[in-house]
Parts: sequence; C-alpha cells; structure tokens
Amino acid sequence: MTAPEDVVAPTPRGLPAEVARRRTFAVISHPDAGKSTLTEALALHARMISEAGAIHGKAGRKSTVSDWMEMEKARGISVSSTALQFNYRAAGSEVDSVINLVDTPGHSDFSEDTYRVLTAVDAAVMLIDAAKGLEPQTLKLFQVCRHRGIPVITVINKWDRPGRAPLELLDEIEERIGLTPTPLFLPVGIAGDFRGLLRRGTDGEALEYIHFTRTAGGATIAPEESITPESAEVREGEAWTTAVEESELLSATGQDHDQELFLAGQTSPVIYASAMLNFGVRQLLETLVALAPAPGARKAVDGTPRATTDPFSAVVFKVQAGMDTAHRDRLAFMRIVSGEFERGMVVTHAQTGRPFATKYALTVFGRERATVDTAYPGDVVGLVNATALAPGHTLYVDKKVEFPPIPSFAPEHFAVLRARTAGKYKQFRKAIDQLDSEGVVQVLRNDIRGDAAPVLAAVGPMQFEVVTARMLAEFNVETNMEHLGYSLARRTDAASAEELGRQRGVEVFTRSDGALLALFSDKWRLQYIEKEHPKLTLEPLVAAADN
Repeated sequence: MTAPEDVVAPTPRGLPAEVARRRTFAVISHPDAGKSTLTEALALHARMISEAGAIHGKAGRKSTVSDWMEMEKARGISVSSTALQFNYRAAGSEVDSVINLVDTPGHSDFSEDTYRVLTAVDAAVMLIDAAKGLEPQTLKLFQVCRHRGIPVITVINKWDRPGRAPLELLDEIEERIGLTPTPLFLPVGIAGDFRGLLRRGTDGEALEYIHFTRTAGGATIAPEESITPESAEVREGEAWTTAVEESELLSATGQDHDQELFLAGQTSPVIYASAMLNFGVRQLLETLVALAPAPGARKAVDGTPRATTDPFSAVVFKVQAGMDTAHRDRLAFMRIVSGEFERGMVVTHAQTGRPFATKYALTVFGRERATVDTAYPGDVVGLVNATALAPGHTLYVDKKVEFPPIPSFAPEHFAVLRARTAGKYKQFRKAIDQLDSEGVVQVLRNDIRGDAAPVLAAVGPMQFEVVTARMLAEFNVETNMEHLGYSLARRTDAASAEELGRQRGVEVFTRSDGALLALFSDKWRLQYIEKEHPKLTLEPLVAAADN
C-alpha cells in the first residue's frame, strides 16, 4: 500500500477544479462475477498495491485486500462494502483524477448494503460474467441504478475463459434491461482465447489493436502493445477481421457511444476484460475518467438542490464496526455532497441538532487506513467512533440541510436470537444495538418477547450468519438462533396493532427506528386479513426492485 500522503494529492486549484477531477462509482454484479478481483486489479493499476490477490486463486495465493472479514476470506464472497480512493492520471492529461471506488457485496442476501452504497455514487460499473451473462442479482441492482438515474458502464469479465459470443451478450443486455450497449472496445479472439482489444472510433472504425501479454498468475500489470489496424490484420488474421466486422455491424445498428444518452441512462459503454489477468483494466480506468460524471448537486428533503460549491454537507451511507480488532472502533462512512471537508472541523448532526467533531477521519480499504486532512465532494471519508451516526444521516455546517433517508428493505427472514449464557447479557445487548445501528440486520422487539430475545429481520439468511459470527468474534458472546415461521412484513400503525395482535399467524413488533411492523406467516394469511379487515393499515415495505 502506498504511503498515506500518496492516496490523494490535492492541488490548490479551488473547489470547482477539485470536484471536476473526481469520479465516484460502485461495482455491481451477481456473486462470483469478479467484483473484488476487479477492485484489486484497479488498485494494482493505480499502483496502490504491488501484487493483486484473488478471491479464488491457487493454493498460497493471498486473498484480496478488500475482503477483510474472516467469513469473506473463507467463503470467497464480499459481505461488506469497501471504499477505495486513489489517484490516476489518464493518458494525455496533465492532472491526476481522484477515483473513489466502492466495492459492494454481490450476494443477494446483502443487497440492502449495496443499495446504501448506490445512494453515495455518481456512476456504476456493471460486471457481467462472459459465460453466464445477465444474472438475477445484476438485474435487480441495475433497476436500482435506473431508478436513481445512475449511468452504467458495462464490463464483460472473464473473457479469458470459455463463454458466449460477444454480440450475443450485447443482445441480451438490450433485450432484458432495455439498455443499449455501445462497446468502446471489442475482443480480439473468442472467449477463452483473449488476445487483445479493438478500440472503436466514434463511428465504429477500428482505431488500434491493443495486444496483452500474460503475467505469472495475473499478479502484475499485463504489458500492452499498441498495433495499427493494418498490422493487426496481418498478425491476428481471422480473429481481427471478425472483430472489425462486428464493430461495423454495431455501427450499422446505431450502437456507437453518445455521451448524452449515456448520462441519461439510455446507453452503456461496454468493455471486454479479464480482471484476473489484468486485461482491459486500464481501458476501464480511462473510460471512467473520460465519460463518468463528476459529482453534482443533490436534492435535500425539501427538494432544493445542494450544489457542490455550497457549504460543507455529507450523507452517511454505511456504518461498520469491528474492522480493527485492536481498537474496537466504529466507522461511519460519509459521502461528501458539498463544500470542503477539513479534519477537525465541527459539523452539525442534522438528526439530533448536536455538534459533531471530526477529529479522526480516514480513508479505508479493507483494514488499511490512512488519515484524511482534506476532502471534497464525491470523496468517501470514514469517521471514527461515530456512535450517534446511522445510515441516511446528514452532517452539515452553516445553514441546515437534510438529505432524504435511506429506506430499509422489506425483510423476508426472521429469527429469535438469545445469548447462551445469562452472564453475557450486557455484552449481548451492546452487540445487538451495534449491529442494528450498522444496518447488518433489522432488530424488532415487543413486550411479549422482551429485550432478552429480540427478533432479527433480514433480507437473506446469510445476514444471520454474519450476526452470530461477529457476536462471537467481536463480543465473545455465543448465541442460539431460532428461525421463526414468518415470511413477510407490513408497516402498520398503533390503531391497527391491537386488532392485528389478536389474529392467528400475525405478530406485531416495533423496529428500532420506531416503525411498527406486522409479521405474517405467508401471503395467503396477509390476503385473508386484508379482506376481513380492510380498514387496517398494512403498507408494503421498500424492496430493492421498487427503488
């Protein structure tokens, strides 16, 4: 890892210039499409690390730096979001761009965490497996991007392995999500025989052939060679002419890049790559700098836009504890919306009206940390020991501003958690409160069950595994979990709660944010009660695809 002072090198050119050189994006995909491997490859190209790890590698090859939980390393999945910030100087540029990359969980059980991240970015990279194409979780997350107006760059990954035809994958994107793919680069060589990339011009003409050379295990940057189209035809023969013909066909159907349509969410630039071999990674970075939008104004709760040049404001999108077992601290990740952040400044917490001192501010990549003294709109900063902050909270200086809260997803799995030992009750309560405030699970309580046996509500069952693992690792509390026979929840009110509590197959709880939730055994039970008691308040909760 580079020295902390090299992570971001601000230049004294004014706030608008600092905003203009920033790109903040998330990587979204189905599990095992290569998100964490791509994150490592990007860090490698930015020279933040000297050797890339991999989620699924040969024996002895290290796990990725960005995955820090023991569960992540053991299972080869990402459970939590990871923020990464680095400088990158694009070809021909005289200044560095500042890249803020937020890696996200791919598993659908953690889609709520991914949704929170998508509230904090200006663009997304949609990673697609060349063999599997669009998968359910990718579709779900793309719908969130569409709803939030986030432009999407598509990377078709794993082209070094056998897979589908290039144009077939592009057709699937257009047919299934209505997004017109506009490749900037096309692969030379079929999936499994990845030789290099054809760089397309604005009208689909072949500008150059970028030939890659493999490195040992893909652990270092793959050397590139720029070759003219004429030489490429001689060197690669049919593989090159096929790529040229495909590029011409795409132009004939209007699949050339248009920046306005991209920013409007109607088209998506496409790059074919192999994150494992570091093929196409530099091209992705160049594309992000050239095409992804810089941070812009964000609307407050009252609908008024907060310009990036307004006084400081930020929104908290994630809270995470347990990242540093030596310090037992708690980090609140905030996305800066406006103004300049200076470490040590006192800001106001919009939800409580209380002052908040920012003495300890960090950038965080996995367990690696670096102190932040100054940051600008688009940057992601971790605030240490931010016990009062929760996802969706706003921080500001000067005139009050509050950004819209981040909604909780509709839970589908419910379980009672108890401490195995009564003597651990104090630690148990502390752990539950911490995991609840982080948003790891939703915590539900009622008078009948009491505080000793809270009900946990989750989008997916793997969230329960994270809870029990962290309870033991961070608080030394062994727990027993009993799954409940409920499958859906509806928001209700105090006037309806009494009648609902008398119904069979229904139980009413209070969530930690004060919301009253009625749990139902199944959808038929819900339909019956809605029919028999039409005046009761039963409102659907937010689900990922609805946002």
